Amino acid sequence: MSNSTVPNQVTSNQVTISIAGITEPTILRYFERLNAADFEAASQLFTAEGVMNAPFEPPLVGAEAIAAYLQKEAAGMVLQPEQGITEEVDNNCLQAQVAGKVQTPWFSVNVSWLFILDAQERITSVTVKLLASPQELLNLQR
Repeated sequence: MSNSTVPNQVTSNQVTISIAGITEPTILRYFERLNAADFEAASQLFTAEGVMNAPFEPPLVGAEAIAAYLQKEAAGMVLQPEQGITEEVDNNCLQAQVAGKVQTPWFSVNVSWLFILDAQERITSVTVKLLASPQELLNLQR
């Protein structure tokens, strides 16, 4: 796996994402749609029972709950995925681990995303982890 990345390129209102080691269109679209603040479209990448495990939150289930959370919490964030790896898991599902940063209006934090995609390349779950010290995490909580 190469550690080099192609810089994110702006095309109209959409940002094209390139992640070293990741070619799955669903994962790339997830980041592109979030960075374009198109939270409804991002939520549509999940299965009907899709789950988002976000920091400091109970699991969010279904597109409506995910879109509402993203609208409230992700506005103004810029996701900067840098590299990732994928592997096939049970039942033709794909697991992808992506590492990068999230820039908010107030701070930047290292983040990892763990995606599980079904055989139809829809997100069944994504777990977002903040990669920070315990003290840094306490400072981020509201």
